[in-house]
Amino acid sequence: MKIVFRFLFLLIIIGFVSNCARTGRPDGGPKDEDAPLFVIAKPANETINFNKKEIIIEFDEYIKLKDINKQLVVSPPMKSPPIISPQGTASKEIKIEIIDTLNPNTTYIFNFGNAVEDNNERNVLENFKYVFSTGTYIDSLKTSGTIKDAILQEKPKDVSVLLYRLDSSFNDSIIYKQKPNYVTNNIDTVGFQFTNLRKGKYLLLALQENIKDYIFDPITDKIGFYTDTIQLPRDSILTKPIILFKENQPYQFARGKEITKGKIEFGFDGDGKDMQINLLSDVPKDFKSVSKFMVDKDTLNYWFTPFEADSLNFTVANREFLDTLTVRLRKKKLDSLIINASSKNILHFRDTFYIESNNPIVKIDTTKINLIDKDTIAVNYRTLVSNKENKIGFIFDKQPKEKYRFKAYPAAFEDIFGIQNDTLNYSFTTKQIDDYARITLNVNNVNSKNLIIEILSGSKQNQLIERKFINSSTKVVFDLLEPKKYTIRAIIDENNNNKWDSGSYLKKQLAERIIYNQAINNLDIRANFFLEENFTVE
Repeated sequence: MKIVFRFLFLLIIIGFVSNCARTGRPDGGPKDEDAPLFVIAKPANETINFNKKEIIIEFDEYIKLKDINKQLVVSPPMKSPPIISPQGTASKEIKIEIIDTLNPNTTYIFNFGNAVEDNNERNVLENFKYVFSTGTYIDSLKTSGTIKDAILQEKPKDVSVLLYRLDSSFNDSIIYKQKPNYVTNNIDTVGFQFTNLRKGKYLLLALQENIKDYIFDPITDKIGFYTDTIQLPRDSILTKPIILFKENQPYQFARGKEITKGKIEFGFDGDGKDMQINLLSDVPKDFKSVSKFMVDKDTLNYWFTPFEADSLNFTVANREFLDTLTVRLRKKKLDSLIINASSKNILHFRDTFYIESNNPIVKIDTTKINLIDKDTIAVNYRTLVSNKENKIGFIFDKQPKEKYRFKAYPAAFEDIFGIQNDTLNYSFTTKQIDDYARITLNVNNVNSKNLIIEILSGSKQNQLIERKFINSSTKVVFDLLEPKKYTIRAIIDENNNNKWDSGSYLKKQLAERIIYNQAINNLDIRANFFLEENFTVE
């Protein structure tokens, strides 16, 4: 009996010890959904006459700092960033070591954003801030607003919003050289908020920076700004959004380099539309040259018929600048002629059948080109040579549900180097008219502005389908549209140059406004679908 009793007693002791050794919440218990709580700071939050080099902030549980380099915003910015610890490990406290010399009579804000989260469940302590003042009081004014991109519909992310005090030391060039008086960040929302501001007048601007140093670099950064002065406490809520845009850079010649035999690339920065290449070297009588800008690249390609020379001398000019340079010629091999067709299966009614080559075509022998339909009947066409690209279009009257065959015999095309094509064969068909859709817009041009109405496609609305120009209220029709998603927008063309213009900070000029039609915004359009919508542009 004693043995049994001792055995039962031993089981009870083992169970008791086992239960005591368990950690964490019991199975089936409630999940911790509470954010960490700030307990105490040394020196205390909102301390005045602050003169310390170290700050300790304590919490009620173990926390981690997530994306601290991205989330933490110190305002005013410090020349030498503070050291924040721990990073990557759990702790019940945050330690801040101040390296910089603090400004007198200034309220400082350490905004941790959403960086503070508990160690176990990752519950976030949202918008946690620590504030102190080197003066005798804490500044308490606020202002808030929103940010938009001039072109993109997506919410601008991780944008720095800056305030510069308009005092005797202020000038327009300060944003290129000096950090602002106050800074905040929108992180991943369209809204921003400043707190603990001082009464006064300010310049407000936003930067989407490549390097987060709060200094405007027009080559890499997007900028947005308020043309009006911000006055506190009057402007505590800003009703107009800040519009971000990329400034156009002034023209600057960069380089000239031989790429292959008979081809030189001239690189430049900024607007090169007026750039001209002039050859200074003596050349043979049969010398030919062709120059064309590369699409969407700051490069002008220059092809020439090779001859015996070690180098070529050029002037590269635009309206205001003239550069003289020598390009060394060392390449021994010409580019072979490569030709591709725009359509190899389906030719849509909106499209033109064209061939594209790597080298400029200088001769076309149409007697060696055939275009026939499914009944082997010759189709009349005319050629259209592009001045901007190495493309040759073939214009003909397309018929619905028809099959076509294009054949170019050898020597139908000859490039600038005298290289001729081999036989080219392409087959393609057209579709029925009811395979396409139509969108009709009743545009209410309230202020009779010059408008550019654009229809775009693609996942990021990056493919321009067609644009139309109007200056009054009218009906706009986009016909023969392929079944896919479309977006429609209006550009308010203030200077009537038939294109969208960016802005300029120094000229205090905002980018031209773009208004998206919300009814046709990434809208999926089906075949044989006819849509009519109203579009009011104010």
